[in-house]
Amino acid sequence: MGTIVVAPLGKIAELAVRHRCREMLSLVAPKQGFHRPAVIAAARHLIIGINDIAFAGTGKLVAPGEDHVAAIIGFARGWDRQAPLLVHCMMGVSRSPAAALLAALAVEPDQNEHDLAQRLRRASVQATPNARLIEIGDHVLSRGGRLIAAVKAIGRGADYVGDSPFAFSATPETVRS
Repeated sequence: MGTIVVAPLGKIAELAVRHRCREMLSLVAPKQGFHRPAVIAAARHLIIGINDIAFAGTGKLVAPGEDHVAAIIGFARGWDRQAPLLVHCMMGVSRSPAAALLAALAVEPDQNEHDLAQRLRRASVQATPNARLIEIGDHVLSRGGRLIAAVKAIGRGADYVGDSPFAFSATPETVRS
C-alpha cells in the first residue's frame, strides 16, 4: 500500500472513484472554487491555496511557503496508506508532483531521493515539480539538498500535451502508472 495518485483538477472525481481514494490534497490558486468528490471526507481533504510560481514577490500571487509545506507534510503523515492518496493541482504537472514527492518522503523518510525522483519520472514524462515547493520541502524534511539535486537530475518534464494523471508508490518497492 501507499500509492499516490497525481491528477489535474478536471480528473479528480473520476480518479477518486477509480482508485478508491479516501483522502485528497488540493494545491490550487487561492479562492479557486471546485467540488470535492463525494468519496473524499471533508475531514481528510486539505486545500493549500498557492499559485504555481517559483519565487515570492509576484504581486498578488501566493508563492509556496514553509507553512504550506509543513501542512502538506503533516497531512501526509496522517495518511493511513490503506487507500491511495489523491494529490491534485490545476494541470497535474507542477504543484501536485512536488507535493507528491514531499508526501512520499514524509511517510517513508528513509528512502533515497534519487530513486524517488526516478519513480516519479517513470510514472510521468510531463511532471515538472514546482522548484519552490521542492526547495522548501528539502529544508523542512532535512534532506540536505539531496531532494533538490534529485529533482534537478530528472530535469524538466516533456511539454504539456493534455491531462495525464499518474500514480506511483510512496515506497521504493513498486512503480505504477
